[in-house]
Amino acid sequence: MPEGDTVWRTAARLHAALAGKPLTRWELRAPTGATLRPDARGRRRPSLPAVDLTGRQVREVIPRGKHLLTRIEGGLTLHSHLRMDGAWYVYGTGERWRGGPGHQIRAILGVADRTAVGYRLPVLALLRTADEHTVTGHLGPDLLGPDWDPEEALRRLLAEPRRPLGEALLDQRNLAGIGNVYKAELCFLLRVSPWLPVSDLGAAQRERLMTLAKKLLEVNKTRSTRVTTAERHPNHQLWVYGRAGRPCVRCGTTIRITEQGSIREPAGSQARVTYWCPHCQPGPVPDPASAP
Repeated sequence: MPEGDTVWRTAARLHAALAGKPLTRWELRAPTGATLRPDARGRRRPSLPAVDLTGRQVREVIPRGKHLLTRIEGGLTLHSHLRMDGAWYVYGTGERWRGGPGHQIRAILGVADRTAVGYRLPVLALLRTADEHTVTGHLGPDLLGPDWDPEEALRRLLAEPRRPLGEALLDQRNLAGIGNVYKAELCFLLRVSPWLPVSDLGAAQRERLMTLAKKLLEVNKTRSTRVTTAERHPNHQLWVYGRAGRPCVRCGTTIRITEQGSIREPAGSQARVTYWCPHCQPGPVPDPASAP
């Protein structure tokens, strides 16, 4: 599942392949069901701009939370967001593209020796670099960015003191980069319920939350497999995420799963589930009817 570490790694890979090189191929494709707008004749057209940037140099590719910004010569930026299953792949000359069927391709950016192909990208738009704030200006401090500020992130979390911790961590306006995996793992490591109001965290827990969040994303940003435990065994890389119905590796209690809140983004909101150990994470719990 793409989270801040995945996006950081994707940006690094795209930057290494494209930065400083002129585009030899530029193609954007609107996904099925994309927002449409009428043209001068009243016909419905995809909202992606029909601009050919072939020949322009790619300046850089940078991550911002879960957003990818590909900056191109002439003051333009290609903004993309992976959401749940989007992905960028980089292929060498003559290499077969393996990211999925052709109809899932949303973007193709080619240079002399590499081609970057974006699959299943639900958010894709070309905008002026000067207008990047319109898509990322709402974000809180980026856990993997130069603007990381734990005090500001904590201030934003506490702005809604009675909000459940799990929901607050998913809100990218508080701190950018945490998704469903890290939300569940952080709550487990803090030994608190995901439904605990943010204001009920003690001072030491608040400080540890900021430290752990930063540490987990930093240590995983260069790994292909995410690990939040001290082990890399395939059956014990994560404490609770994805382990519903299995025994907690710490106490043996069955791990539970249920829906909790949603991610609120300008591009839309989606319900999310959470995993937790009822024994290791005491505190508020959801309605038993909603927790399988």
